[in-house]
Amino acid sequence: MNLLVTGGCGFIGSNVIRHVIDRPGVARLVNLDALTYAGHLETVADVQAHPKYQFVRADLRDKSAVRQVVRGHDITHVLHLAAESHVDRSIASPGIFIETNVLGTFHLIEACREHWGPAAPGGRFVHVSTDEVFGSLAGGGAFTEASAFAPNSPYAASKAAGDLLVRAAHRTHGFPAVITRASNNFGPFQYPEKLVPVAIRNLASCKPVPVYGDGLHVRDWLFVRDHAEALWRAVERGGAGESYNIGARNELTNLQLVERVCDLVDELRPRQAGSSRQLISFVADRPGHDRRYAMDPAKIERELGWRPAHRFDDALRETVRWYLENPEWIRTVTAKTPDTGPGIGPGKTLRGCRADGQRRVV
Repeated sequence: MNLLVTGGCGFIGSNVIRHVIDRPGVARLVNLDALTYAGHLETVADVQAHPKYQFVRADLRDKSAVRQVVRGHDITHVLHLAAESHVDRSIASPGIFIETNVLGTFHLIEACREHWGPAAPGGRFVHVSTDEVFGSLAGGGAFTEASAFAPNSPYAASKAAGDLLVRAAHRTHGFPAVITRASNNFGPFQYPEKLVPVAIRNLASCKPVPVYGDGLHVRDWLFVRDHAEALWRAVERGGAGESYNIGARNELTNLQLVERVCDLVDELRPRQAGSSRQLISFVADRPGHDRRYAMDPAKIERELGWRPAHRFDDALRETVRWYLENPEWIRTVTAKTPDTGPGIGPGKTLRGCRADGQRRVV
């Protein structure tokens, strides 16, 4: 297996690389990344000397560069994770989402079809998508693989378009594609614009933790290393033309999640007084904010034998500890990033908190 991981310098991609690079079936692992604001070589520094590993800086929007990577490295399997992914940024600047998530996906499909030919014996193209393509889920129940698309943000719409291109390539050309759709991920190396790392980063500096609206939006929270294992099983065993929902059955409101993060920060780095929950700050809701996502993972559990290996509380504690112990990584990857959305960037320290970073409530 000559495995191409796109977006391997990002959050999920870097965790996937660490998870699969030593698998016996992998002969070569090529990491293609454009090194945009959310992709950094520091995120994969621990694998750069691995004999199986090779990094290629390339942009999926560059058709010829993508073709050269696939042909030049004789790629046999693909884990396609590269994407613009932050909803706030898609609302502010949707164009790059269409270019990367739709056109970039098309370029990658075409490069693989050209290189593999009509038979593609043993190859797999795993397109990594999101629960957001299904829109907002009302009441009980959960999304299944047969749920209708109803994207409500430019990001979700761009991912749904990529999904449809992959599906069409399989139905039209027999392209050996698999689509996975995962719930909200959390874990180490997540770029500090998403809810969990924003909360930890702000709490460590005694700054307000922004929570959209009333905080009652519900998400199913999946530890990134469990997601990585699900993706590996899709590469090895996923049926061509199949799709698999990946979820951990960990539904929490955003407020519940932030409260747990607050308590873990206080446990791991005790305050002089008060509680980190005092720093929770409700902000104006995001336009078109989906109220609830929930994934039914029964199919991947049944057909690929996958289930989360990590208890949610243990994984969240590990995540909080990692961010508290790696402030230099946070400073490095956010140094040149323009602020987008609440809680991104240096923020404002609350009155009564010490400027030296020691947290105190008065």
